[in-house]
Amino acid sequence: MATLFKEVNYNLTTLIQQIDMGVIGLPDIQRPFVWKDTKVRDLFDSMYKGYPVGYFLFWANANVEGTKGIGTASKQKHPTLLIVDGQQRLTSLYAVVKGQEVIRTNYEKANIVIAFNPLEEKFGIPDASIRRNPRFFQNISDLWREDADLFEITDDFIERLSQTVDLSKDEIKKIRKSFNNLTNLQGYPFSALELSAEIDEEQVADVFVRINSQGKKLNQADFILTLMSCLLYTSDAADE
Repeated sequence: MATLFKEVNYNLTTLIQQIDMGVIGLPDIQRPFVWKDTKVRDLFDSMYKGYPVGYFLFWANANVEGTKGIGTASKQKHPTLLIVDGQQRLTSLYAVVKGQEVIRTNYEKANIVIAFNPLEEKFGIPDASIRRNPRFFQNISDLWREDADLFEITDDFIERLSQTVDLSKDEIKKIRKSFNNLTNLQGYPFSALELSAEIDEEQVADVFVRINSQGKKLNQADFILTLMSCLLYTSDAADE
C-alpha cells in the first residue's frame, strides 16, 4: 500500500515565509497560544546549540473551511497546509522572527521578547535584572527586522557594553561570532511530514493519536469531532 504522507524539508527562513504568506495555517477557531515565554526561550536555545527540536505534521487539504493564518496580521493566501501537530513551536518561531503578536489563553494579544547574552551565549526573558544588564541584547526579534543591519547592531552593542566594562579583543570577537551564529539560525533545518489531501478527518485523527500515544492520552472520538467542526487544535501534545 502506498504511503499517505511525504517528508518535506524546510529551513527557518522558508518556513517563516510560508507562514507569512498564509500557505501554512490553522482553522479559524483555534487553540490560543499556551506556551510560556520560558519555553520559547528554550526552543531558541536548542536551535542555537544545533539540537533537533522535533518535526511538524501538516495536512495538505485546501478544502477545509474556516482556516486562518498564524499570527494576528492578514495573509496573502488561503492556507493549503493545515497544522496537525506543531502549532506552539511554529507560532513561537513566527512570533519571534517576525516580531508578531500572539493570542494568549486569555485571548489578549502580546509580544514574545527573548533577550540574548552573546558573551555567555545565553538566552533569557527580560525581567528587571536582565533589562538593567548591558551584557544582554534585549530583543532578538530586532535582528530579523527587514531593515536590520547586523554589523551596525553588533557595533552598537559593543560600544554600549564598552562604556560599562573593559572588553578584551577576544571578548569582542566572541560577541561578533555569537551575533553571527544567532542570525544564521535562518538556515536552521526542519522536517515536516505532509499528510496527503486524499485522506479524511478520521485518518488524520488516527495519525495524530498514534504519534502522540506515548505522551498525553488523547481521545480519538473527541479529536475527530473537533476536526469535523473545524476545531483542529494542533496541540503540540508532545511538547507541553
